[in-house]
Amino acid sequence: MQDGLRILLGAGAGAIIGSFLGAIVTRWPRGESVVRGRSRCDSCGRTLGPLELIPLLGALLARGRCRSCGARIDPVHMVMEGGAALIGAVLLWWLPLPDALFFAAGGWLLLTLALLDARHHWLPDALTLPLAALGLTIGDWFLPASFEPRLIGAGAGYLCLFALALAYRLVRGREGLGMGDAKLLGALGAWLGWQSLPLLLLIASVAGLLWALMLKLTGREIDATTRLPLGTFLCLAAVPAAWAGRAIGL
Repeated sequence: MQDGLRILLGAGAGAIIGSFLGAIVTRWPRGESVVRGRSRCDSCGRTLGPLELIPLLGALLARGRCRSCGARIDPVHMVMEGGAALIGAVLLWWLPLPDALFFAAGGWLLLTLALLDARHHWLPDALTLPLAALGLTIGDWFLPASFEPRLIGAGAGYLCLFALALAYRLVRGREGLGMGDAKLLGALGAWLGWQSLPLLLLIASVAGLLWALMLKLTGREIDATTRLPLGTFLCLAAVPAAWAGRAIGL
């Protein structure tokens, strides 16, 4: 019963936070405020009612469409609410409260960054830098890696992709990697430590290749100029890299 209550509390808190994160993913790239004004339909601008504001349930009751204009509700809202609820539920069930909150904060940031990069190829400093700061500050109380490997990981992660992006631009004459990817890898290095960075990059690269292959098989044209969201794959690779690194003693 206690475990069930913790799962419900974690899922509920995560869904509420996911609702706000969904607004970040949809509004922020359009230059709209995510803290001012009331929640509204993205299409017609109608202010949402109390029932429509209930995370997950509101969209289900409306059958995925605005009750006024009939426009389809952006599915990213349900993805964010459901994903954040799952993160909250699993971590609050698995870990004691201080640890669960710390890792949930990291998970929610990674979820938001993954969706922003997948949809807009954008990894804002306002999210990557706090992620790095969490790892290098209060991470000392929660993370298995000690401070020195995490500090080296932050610097090495950033410099690795920065150097790669610079070399690509010099050789090919165009941008191949964004600095957001370098900052994200640095932030992940601040959590995992430098020893886990090769494994993290390997998992992310394999995931990216499999995604490109799937696009190719479904008829999408893939060439040297096709943009793939490396940041999304880095976010998805963080958890398996952390697990595998801990299992093999990195």
